[in-house]
Amino acid sequence: MSDLPPPARVLQVLLGVLNSAAVSATARLGIPDHLHSGPKTVDELAQAIGAKPELLFRLMRATAGLGILAQTPDGKWEQTPMSDVLRSDAAETLRHFASLLADDWLVRAFGSLDETLRTGEPAIDRIYGMPAFAYFAKDRKSAENFDRAMTSRSTLEAPVIAKAYDFSKIRSLTDIGGGQGLFLATILERYPDLTGTLFELPQVVHGLAGGPLEPFRDRARVVEGDMFTSIPPGADAYIMKRIVHDWPDEQCRKMLSLCRSGVTDGGRLLVVDSVVPPDARYDYSKVMDLLMMLFSGGKERTEHEFRALFAASGWRLNRIIPTTSPLSIVEGVAG
Repeated sequence: MSDLPPPARVLQVLLGVLNSAAVSATARLGIPDHLHSGPKTVDELAQAIGAKPELLFRLMRATAGLGILAQTPDGKWEQTPMSDVLRSDAAETLRHFASLLADDWLVRAFGSLDETLRTGEPAIDRIYGMPAFAYFAKDRKSAENFDRAMTSRSTLEAPVIAKAYDFSKIRSLTDIGGGQGLFLATILERYPDLTGTLFELPQVVHGLAGGPLEPFRDRARVVEGDMFTSIPPGADAYIMKRIVHDWPDEQCRKMLSLCRSGVTDGGRLLVVDSVVPPDARYDYSKVMDLLMMLFSGGKERTEHEFRALFAASGWRLNRIIPTTSPLSIVEGVAG
């Protein structure tokens, strides 16, 4: 790409939105699921998913150029390692995340980044007249798509984080905003002497039956509540994965201060988020920062910003532990 003239390079970047749309459509149509049993013709796939063959071929031709799907010498279409992770039943699936990127509320938010920069108002607040999580409370289908996407992404991240940090000296761990409990369950499985608490909103807690924490009922409890007003006290460590980046500093100081009040002597705060690097190179965290701006007014933070946020909440940033995922573990101790 660097060898192309500037107009061609800019055009290639701009067309990335169509690449994303094509991959989202491939996931939503369930094409990787249908190809899991073996190569198929366009006509076979079109009949299975209810699509027009000639249009489906054009989608598959475009995604093949991205490494998603491949054509066999006899003209059939087959799975690739990249399309394999878009299966709904893959051990590490991105199907729900790919589908989420085509949801109407998110597409409308992406299209109004310039307006958010002018007004300072998150796109969801401006478009729907309410914050993102209030919108999800009203639109359950969008909320379910969002929850599935976050859970599926956690299937990729949770094992990496559980491996990167030594939880062996922690007796009790509270996961704040832990969704369906997959992250906490992953840690509990790796550390059999650990007890855990999942702290979530009531509407999330009410749908947890039979979820990832079910095998750990003897070591895990579920508590419902609002992390900005109260947090279950008495944990040796509080952990938040992709939570702090959802919120501006003022709200973050509230919940981190509550964690500081509730933690046991010598306890820890573990914030699992991206850490924005100081250099000018492209980085995943810098693009995700724009999404947080649109979604809830939150932000991805630099090490300096995390250090200041921790200090304002009664914590001292002790260390930052990188992982093989885009996330790092930002560890705080009592300040």
